[in-house]
Amino acid sequence: MGISENVLQKYAELIVRIGANVQQGQVVQLTVAVEQHDFAALIMEECYKAGAKKVNVEWMFDRQNKLNYLYADQETLGRVLPWEEEKLKQMVQDLPVRIFIASEDPDAMNGVDPQKLSAVMQSRSAVIKPYRNAIDGKHQWCIAAYPSVKWAKKCFPSLSDEEAVNKLWDAILKTVRVEEENDPVAAWKAHTDFIEKKAAWLNAQGFSSLRYHSANGTDFTVDLIPDAKWEGAGAVNAVNGAFYIPNMPTEEIFTSPMAGKCEGTLVAVKPLSWNSQLIEDFAITFENGRAVSCHAAKGQELLERMIHMDEGAAMLGEVALVPKESPVNQCGFLFYETLFDENACCHVALGMGFKEVLPGGDDLTVAQAQEKGVNDSIIHVDFMVGADDLSIDGVRPDGTLVPVFRGGTWA
Repeated sequence: MGISENVLQKYAELIVRIGANVQQGQVVQLTVAVEQHDFAALIMEECYKAGAKKVNVEWMFDRQNKLNYLYADQETLGRVLPWEEEKLKQMVQDLPVRIFIASEDPDAMNGVDPQKLSAVMQSRSAVIKPYRNAIDGKHQWCIAAYPSVKWAKKCFPSLSDEEAVNKLWDAILKTVRVEEENDPVAAWKAHTDFIEKKAAWLNAQGFSSLRYHSANGTDFTVDLIPDAKWEGAGAVNAVNGAFYIPNMPTEEIFTSPMAGKCEGTLVAVKPLSWNSQLIEDFAITFENGRAVSCHAAKGQELLERMIHMDEGAAMLGEVALVPKESPVNQCGFLFYETLFDENACCHVALGMGFKEVLPGGDDLTVAQAQEKGVNDSIIHVDFMVGADDLSIDGVRPDGTLVPVFRGGTWA
């Protein structure tokens, strides 16, 4: 049957008008797979209708990426060429709205040396990250999804290509609240209002730490940054005041914890897809705020390399609360895509934190945010810890315990 033109149009409008919230005169940078060229054209047109000054497209191609890693040498792949750096400089000048359409094959990089992947990422990030830092908080961005055949078949291997894609479409549209007859803008307004109310409750509690416990072995405590806010759903561009929704779908309420202040073990409840390779059945143990050991049934070497990407990769940059009633979780399958799987249940992230959770955070340098406790790294990798029996207690400075989660949902 497939997706109707009406629904596809509503989805494109939602991404552009509500997710990215493109404003008059803004430059847009659209990153999308070559296979989704028709949807890219639809997004482009919506951006122009919203008043975009120019829409630039960066095409992704899984096979090209894999062939480069299989045949090009590490030094060549790790070098950021002068023309690439000029594009980054232009990005800092333009402060473009960035729209990402996720559709990659979760197994796209199978057979590629994890050491080579990590080394290339480290080398390139050393040049790219300062430019990314320079636009942080000063532009709008949105990640949404469009199903590819290989992604859909990974989720539903027993179905035909067409059936798998249709079933993945159904799930994506459910999680982003787009239906044939509904008003998705109104649905998102109600959803973001709920998340903001929960964030306001958390901010009113003044917790100094959180304690996690699950029967699967999760036993973990993390300190929070005094005065750091809990946020969720939307963000605000500090330059023009535009409200936008970075992730579609989104179910999380998150903050950045105190870097280097956590103890215990976190057991992942879902596989992690990183650099288009899977890490499965894994746990990470922290001491004195840093990951000191890890174990994975699959992807052990990849997990170890991820944790050692740089000084900040072994520390947490995010803790996020997501109830198990999440529409993503209710879909009942693993998406193999962090955009969705992180919105199925509670998660944490290794690596870079968010300076915007601090008072006046958008005006702080990365170094100033670090001084206040926000972690920095070239990575930001979410992994899911929200077991069905997860309990989380908030600890106030006087030691009072307040139930936050019980049985994987709000207490």
